Amino acid sequence: MSINGKSVSVLKLFSRALNFRRFKKDENGVTAIEFGMLALPFFAIIGAILETSLVFLASQILDSAVNDSSRLIRTGQAQAANFTATEYKAAICDSLYGMFNCENLRIKVSEVANFGSATISNVVDLDDGSWTFVENYDDGTGASVILVEAYYKWPTTLDLLSFDLSNLPDGTRLLSSVRVFRNEPF
Repeated sequence: MSINGKSVSVLKLFSRALNFRRFKKDENGVTAIEFGMLALPFFAIIGAILETSLVFLASQILDSAVNDSSRLIRTGQAQAANFTATEYKAAICDSLYGMFNCENLRIKVSEVANFGSATISNVVDLDDGSWTFVENYDDGTGASVILVEAYYKWPTTLDLLSFDLSNLPDGTRLLSSVRVFRNEPF
């Protein structure tokens, strides 16, 4: 028998076919190949879960810190101690467990006429992500209605397979916490 001008015996053809069948049945390395195919989506999902969890945790911590520090104003402790904006921001930062860079935290405490007039506006420029927010501190007197706002640009790290939690053009996510309350009659 001759293939491509070369003489090949039937025994050699049978031997080659047998080797191909052995190769076809050989499952060594299948696990490594399957892991290689699934590794990127698997680690992308794990990363997305971790990033989402971290953003929710940071948001909850900021909200709890603002809630706790607002009590200082509501009960008159901040007024009795003559708090300034810096001291009030420090009161918030004391409850942030070191997760935030307090220099980037923006706060505004203002007295409003009533609950219906407590409004908030855009705090960042949506085109470039720069702050348009003007910080202020006015903790009012007894029985006045107070609006407390706190904002932070949280850095996001994961941008894989179109998963990105940033909502600002500079690649950060705006976290916020707002409280409106009436001071106790102190």
